[in-house]
Amino acid sequence: MNTSETKKTFWSLLRASFGRGLVLVIPLVITWWILNFLFTTIDGTMSPIFDQVLGRHIPGLGFVTMIVLILLLGVVSRNLIGKYLMAGIEALIGRLPLARTIYGSMKDMMTSFSPSSKGRSFKDVVLVEFPRKGLATIGFATNKIVIENAEPAREMVSVYIPNPPNPTSGLLILVPRESVQVLDMSVEQGLKLVLSGGIVTTGTLNVKERGESGSNES
Repeated sequence: MNTSETKKTFWSLLRASFGRGLVLVIPLVITWWILNFLFTTIDGTMSPIFDQVLGRHIPGLGFVTMIVLILLLGVVSRNLIGKYLMAGIEALIGRLPLARTIYGSMKDMMTSFSPSSKGRSFKDVVLVEFPRKGLATIGFATNKIVIENAEPAREMVSVYIPNPPNPTSGLLILVPRESVQVLDMSVEQGLKLVLSGGIVTTGTLNVKERGESGSNES
């Protein structure tokens, strides 16, 4: 092997090693950044109260307190008193035009992503032609919608297409029911595929059925 081939092999190995290093480092950095942002935000909400009471700053105390409060709120909301209390708060928010729209939308969205959610949630992972004919997009079927006063009346499927890396922001499109292809994968697998930008995949998408998504009413 001559000097030129040796250099090519060396640089090829170097590029490959650097690429593998990026694959390992970038997810760690992004995970650390998100966790650090959450910790700083949550801790900064409660820390000023403890700083005034205790007279000094204890890192992490506000974060732990907020987590405990969220846990207690979840526990309380399971009993009758908690349900009445939450119903009262929601009724109060419902009287505020802008607040009720934001609160209702975010609550429905978070319920959709909750593993234990029932009713309003993603039903299937689907494949649709979007944003133009010939291109395929993966989305999540949420419901069946009938467009009346049309010639003829059309059955549509509402499909939510999340924007990585934030699944709570995305696009809602209505697709003719017969044009929806249901993929043979769970919602969790679909989220991993979409939010990873197509990296987390087996390389094969199996179509289960066409036009049956969203058949169950929520």
